Amino acid sequence: MTVTMEHKRKSSWDSKISVSTVSTRRFSRAGTPSSILSSDSDIRFTRKLGGQYRCGCCVLAAFLLFLLFSGVSIYLGYTFLTSDPPGDQIFLATFRVIEGDTFAAELADPSTEAFRIRSREYRDRLNLIFRRSWLKLSFLASDVLALDGVEGRDLVVHFDIRFDPRYQTIATSDVVDILSREIDPASTKYLSNLTIDAKSLEVQESLTALNAQVSLQTTVSTIPPTTTAPPPRRCSPLELTYCKHLPYNITSYPNMLGHRSLLDVEENVIAFRELVDAECYRLAYDFVCQVLQPACLSSEPEDLLQLPCRSFCREFWNGCGSRLPEKIKRALDCSNFPEYADVGSCRPKPGCVQTLQSKALSPRICDGVIDCPDLADEKNCAYCRDGYMHCGVGRACIPRSKRCDGKMDCPNGSDEKDCLSLAQSVRAAKSQPWDTPHAAKYSSEGYVVFNEKGTIGKLCTENLNATMPDTEMETVLQTVAGSLCSLLTYTGVKSVEVRIDEEEDVQYVHMEDPSATEITFVRAPCPSREVMYVSCTELECGVQPLRNKGRQSLSKMAEPGDWPWHAALFKEEVHVCDATLVAENWLLTTASCFQGQPKAEWSARLGTVRLSSTSPWQQERRIVGMIKSPVEGSTTVLLKLDRPVSTYSDFVRPVCLPSPQDPPSSNASQCNTLGWARNRDMLQRVQLRHSAMERCENISIASVNSVCTEPAYSMDDCNEEEVAGSPMLCLQADGQRWALTGVSSWRIACSKAGVERPRLYDEISSNIAWIKSTIS
Repeated sequence: MTVTMEHKRKSSWDSKISVSTVSTRRFSRAGTPSSILSSDSDIRFTRKLGGQYRCGCCVLAAFLLFLLFSGVSIYLGYTFLTSDPPGDQIFLATFRVIEGDTFAAELADPSTEAFRIRSREYRDRLNLIFRRSWLKLSFLASDVLALDGVEGRDLVVHFDIRFDPRYQTIATSDVVDILSREIDPASTKYLSNLTIDAKSLEVQESLTALNAQVSLQTTVSTIPPTTTAPPPRRCSPLELTYCKHLPYNITSYPNMLGHRSLLDVEENVIAFRELVDAECYRLAYDFVCQVLQPACLSSEPEDLLQLPCRSFCREFWNGCGSRLPEKIKRALDCSNFPEYADVGSCRPKPGCVQTLQSKALSPRICDGVIDCPDLADEKNCAYCRDGYMHCGVGRACIPRSKRCDGKMDCPNGSDEKDCLSLAQSVRAAKSQPWDTPHAAKYSSEGYVVFNEKGTIGKLCTENLNATMPDTEMETVLQTVAGSLCSLLTYTGVKSVEVRIDEEEDVQYVHMEDPSATEITFVRAPCPSREVMYVSCTELECGVQPLRNKGRQSLSKMAEPGDWPWHAALFKEEVHVCDATLVAENWLLTTASCFQGQPKAEWSARLGTVRLSSTSPWQQERRIVGMIKSPVEGSTTVLLKLDRPVSTYSDFVRPVCLPSPQDPPSSNASQCNTLGWARNRDMLQRVQLRHSAMERCENISIASVNSVCTEPAYSMDDCNEEEVAGSPMLCLQADGQRWALTGVSSWRIACSKAGVERPRLYDEISSNIAWIKSTIS
């Protein structure tokens, strides 16, 4: 309670005394409150203004009224007198899908669930196409309007694309140009598993747009492809004088900018030299020259361009993007640049070792873990002399002559791995990087190729044809092909045949005794040029190819290739969750990663065990869709990738799914989860054991789909930390393959022994039917 007492005095001052606590005993007999004398915080004096002060207040009030009147006038004038703001610029488009998707009757009705799912998939892909294009500044959204076609045949997609014309005016030809590039199989990124008829693409600007100023619709169709196919790409000498300091001397035309000859490049080189001279990016010269004169790699059926890596392009854009002319911006879309392990690989930015040193990461140089895409941090070390081949794991290097010499020289035996493989040609096999014995990607079909002490050749079948009948020869070929596909970790043989080799300057080997338990290959000529061509079936799931079928025990700290199905999820380039690769287009994780993030940009990184590294085997994909499990109590979701992970290798391959009949505790003694070392950002495993559900229910909320676990060993070092979406992996009964039995729903930080947060995982076996039907 507060009492305000006013005392009238003869002076020109009025005093207002506020007493926080009412007590008449606090005042002296003279009537002066003793509390006022001790504290002035409760006393507020207000002086009566004289004439000169009143005048000043009137002037101030008039000035404030003038400002208020001016603001209201400006607002009313802007609202009622200016013209209406421009409306969205809308384009209507359509194309026909001839392979990869078909029309069904339920897709004709927009109210059906089938239409909703299918239209959302195409909408997400279209949004990604334009958000990664040079029109991304003004792009608003796209929407699928209708799906039609003939039952079981081609699917016609009708959609619209909306732009904000306040940023830039879009022409119909601009939209056609972007869609045409994406439809082209050679340059597609987001429609890679679909074949679209280029002639069917039609784009027209809609007259219903609010700001339509045209009186006639303009329709632009793509130009039909020429009947004559362009000649295969071939490498040619690098002749541009400005780029003579590049570390390679062969290139190829056309380049990414469409230059088809040295003359075309020289006509446009001035604009690029100005960017370099502007010093907008420290490595601008290297990037510009690698774009104008990209490296060329020998391959079959045609040579391949080796472009700068996507991360190199992004750094260039961060520095020089604002200076790029509009025409160059369209061509230098970083989403069109390859990742490290994509087809043709890519050239990383130079100076990786210097970058590590500048970030105070010098201890990572020569530490046995590859942190640079060109292996520069592990070359020229005390354990690895110049010109030697790195084993890929640990501090071990070998001379190239020890590759496939019959003796294991690398700690993991990788130097004796894949000495028999499949390749389209010897030339293509020789073009693979030789820095490590690990192939950049698997090949499921091709000629049987041998590698002996660095010498590469083909398997000749001439001696079989001459020494055994056709029926017996067919059996031998099937047996050899089956053994080879199994050795390459494929499930079986699709086909095997004998072909006439048309490649020149090839060395050959024969099978000395095809019926022996262990087949021996010997060098021999092959006058008939009869060679073996094999096609394998799908890849075996859940296999750790670098662990040689369990011969080596798993370490706590993950080594490259230990968990090739593990993926790190990044939101706006920040690692927040994990996921697991279950098919070439799909990852499995938890819905809790995406709560409250409907418009964030997500990507997945595979093939890495150290977050801050850029290993030569890592791959990145963007997330374009999410489907939540319909199973009660499950938070599991499937994530759709923008394009398939078709570049399988020893470091990126899918995990197995458990059998619906097997309980998650069927092999409880061999279960692990994966976390990250907080101080070293290294992937590492945590051994798990199953616990009674009561233990988890007493601390947290469990569902009918939950599995309760705890660490098999105490974590006194408090170093591991799981993120949401981390997998629960159990070794299957065969002792060779791993299955994904659970997915964590939340982040689990490390804690002291005895007070750990219970590790609850969503059971996967109850989701098997939904997962398989969604993937198929």
